[in-house]
Amino acid sequence: MNRKMRKKKASRQGAVAMRGKAAAKTVDEYLADVPEPARSTLKRVRAVIRSVVPAETTEVISYGIPTFKYKRGLVAFAAFSNHCSFFPLGSSVLDSFKEELKEFRVSKGTLHFPVDKPLPAALVKKIVRARIEQNEGRK
Repeated sequence: MNRKMRKKKASRQGAVAMRGKAAAKTVDEYLADVPEPARSTLKRVRAVIRSVVPAETTEVISYGIPTFKYKRGLVAFAAFSNHCSFFPLGSSVLDSFKEELKEFRVSKGTLHFPVDKPLPAALVKKIVRARIEQNEGRK
């Protein structure tokens, strides 16, 4: 395996490998294993998401990361060694916010942000609401 492939594989495993433990079974377990300042950053992002999702939304660990489900996957978030990520689980939604996302690294359905700086609450709310609309529009 060449260096580039190893780096990519390590990046994909970052959320789980970072803890060096068995995969978390709950979002609270996941967050407890995330080092500061990323833990506080993700807790703030989680609180913002919770403030706008419908009551029947559930929080689960899916693919090793905290995920909100409403009818189907809604959004997810994770901590990695050098950044945090926010995953609107419908990558097309990020296209609607290109102007507001200029200061962030965006790659194929993922929004990267610093471990010590949560995403702006207003932006998270807009993206989550857009994902809710997408999920409600699907049969």
